[in-house]
Amino acid sequence: MFIFQDYYGNDVCLSFTDHPFAKTPDHVWVVCRYQERWLLTDHRERGLEFPGGKIEIGETAEQAAIREVFEETGGAVDELTYIGQYKVGEALVKNIYFAEIKALQPRINYLETNGPVLLDELPLDLLENDRFSFIMKDQVLVYTFAEIKRRSLCPNAFSGF
Repeated sequence: MFIFQDYYGNDVCLSFTDHPFAKTPDHVWVVCRYQERWLLTDHRERGLEFPGGKIEIGETAEQAAIREVFEETGGAVDELTYIGQYKVGEALVKNIYFAEIKALQPRINYLETNGPVLLDELPLDLLENDRFSFIMKDQVLVYTFAEIKRRSLCPNAFSGF
């Protein structure tokens, strides 16, 4: 388990074991790859980030992950892999997934985002880069990329980052 503070100083616990904080989490966060590129979304208020959001009533975390990727990027998930879970403070629990995307479908409305953004690499100056959301600026991303690489889901998970 990893314990650290997020971008705003909140306590975070992160684990790559099977649902260590909640069997039914509140939110999902999905690290996406499409045609050897990182698929992010451009959130209108926060900036560039991997898709994610709240799990709706009656929906599983996996269903929420697939829905959020589609709503925010138009991405159709081909393979979805549970990576781990993190807890912010005592209230917020998120499942982390890695998704391979089989297709991007243009949408008229990407809800609270401006739609998909494809990047070959994440920039080295991510912490100082105002284009990126605070969600991309703490150790959850760093440890998640290491876990994705460890599992051989994406061998170049640290490419450019």
